[in-house]
Amino acid sequence: MFGCKCLYWNNLTELPPLKQPQTFSLPASLPHWPSGQGFASRRIILGNLEVAEINSFEFLWRYVSPRDKTKSVSFYKPDKIPESFHCLGHYCQSDSHLLRGFVLVAREVVKSALAKPLDYTLVWTSNDLSEEEPKSGGCGYFWLPQPPRGYKPVGFLVTTSPSKPDLDQVRCVRADLTDKCEAHRVIITALSDSLRVPLFIRKTRPSDRGMWGKGVSAGTFFCRTPLMISTEEMEEDHLCTNITCLKNLDSSLHAMPNFDQIHALIQHYGPTVFFHPDEVYLPSSVSWFFENGAVLCSSDSDIQEPLAENGSNLPHGGTNDKLFWIDLPNNDELRRKFLKRGDLESAKLYVHAKPAFGGTFTDLVFWIFCPFNGPATLKLGLVNLSLAKTGQHVCDWEHFTLRISNFSGELHAVYFSQHSGGEWVEAQDLEFVQGSNKAVVYSSKHGHASFARSGLYLQGSDLLGIGIRNDTARSDLFVDSSSKYEVVAAEYLGGVVVEPLWLGYMREWGPKIVYGSRTEIEKLNERLPWRLRCWVDAVLRKLPVELSGEEGPTGPKEKNNWFGDERW
Repeated sequence: MFGCKCLYWNNLTELPPLKQPQTFSLPASLPHWPSGQGFASRRIILGNLEVAEINSFEFLWRYVSPRDKTKSVSFYKPDKIPESFHCLGHYCQSDSHLLRGFVLVAREVVKSALAKPLDYTLVWTSNDLSEEEPKSGGCGYFWLPQPPRGYKPVGFLVTTSPSKPDLDQVRCVRADLTDKCEAHRVIITALSDSLRVPLFIRKTRPSDRGMWGKGVSAGTFFCRTPLMISTEEMEEDHLCTNITCLKNLDSSLHAMPNFDQIHALIQHYGPTVFFHPDEVYLPSSVSWFFENGAVLCSSDSDIQEPLAENGSNLPHGGTNDKLFWIDLPNNDELRRKFLKRGDLESAKLYVHAKPAFGGTFTDLVFWIFCPFNGPATLKLGLVNLSLAKTGQHVCDWEHFTLRISNFSGELHAVYFSQHSGGEWVEAQDLEFVQGSNKAVVYSSKHGHASFARSGLYLQGSDLLGIGIRNDTARSDLFVDSSSKYEVVAAEYLGGVVVEPLWLGYMREWGPKIVYGSRTEIEKLNERLPWRLRCWVDAVLRKLPVELSGEEGPTGPKEKNNWFGDERW
């Protein structure tokens, strides 16, 4: 009908040859960063170890899923290792993406920091140790280095031969220079050819993350068979008990960018935030909000105190004891409506610079402030129900985060915060402003959640088409964070950055609101056909508790990701 034929392959040998994955590079070249100490110098000292980031690889072996021939992953060893540095483990990546990853290689700063393994343990082989002729792709053998006493392996090795790798191919790291790591995102579950023994292959990340975390990702993968799962791992599936990550024992964090370099990074990478063309509740600067009528309320007084432009009359420090909150003036409806709409002209992004992965990455957290969060819209199949008050609250703090390699200064990924969670999107999957390395961020209508692409995102069930709508689209309403920003915190620089007074306000930025929207939706559900009613009930149980009401939102410094890692 369309002038083409369908092709079928019955086994791996009939598949067309898989091409080597192309490598990814950012759309624009990097600038010359301002001079500094160790940022973007390609190497970082972690105390007793010096590590370098390797982005060039030599292909080793490819696994193709027998269930879905379009799914494959490839294994690589680091190439072009600098003199006197040593491999710590191999790298794995899905073939559905352009090749862009890293592994760390290390050399000793202090003698005996590294040691050769004593032996290797065969973890899994794709041919079940059969002597039959291998398939066209060859066989893969996975090896775990067996370290000397007092040392730990950091990664696995992959070969295409049943012979054990040479002991000089990898190094184990002294135990006190390592930290716990955990298995994270599943890369693939490989099955051996005849016995179908599964090998679970996952990415790794340090367990000790966040601003003060010392764990350093080595970029290696984690793998195990069902027989390798210990009691401890059964209780906590994410733990890696047989490999570790590295630990940064150098408290100077010399590879972190200095103040001038922070500005250069923001000006080079700062995303453009697009708001929906029908957005009514736009962002503003904090000072605009304060000087145009925002008030401070307290639990022991009915008096609403006007806020100073810089927030100097806000209670500072402490914890959220519910004694104070910010609100709109209750005696001036016109002023309330004016404040709710925000002021795009004054809007800016408030940037928090902090270490990630033990100071081997920099997180630039961009906070955006909106005076008001608008009502939500519920999608029930083809029907859209505007919820009069659900989702509404005074003041809304949202954020997205740029994660930048301190080895190279390259953008690694962007975290898009979405209500109570979010997701990391790798650089190769981002949309960029044309001719630049500035990512595009789409802010959802009324709710201001951040997304990497325009379109509709349902908070509920995509399959059933039931949930809270998050609509995003490009428009003439935008903020360019590469020029409209303010660096408000960078604790690792000491007192270089003077934090604005309002940042130390740890109470709520809005009053508590109680909705009846869940009851409203339940009444609507009673009028639906029985089969659809069951589906809606199932989705409603998964929707956020905010359908019943919302506490006043807290400011950036009260969020757990201020000191901790993002939720991923």
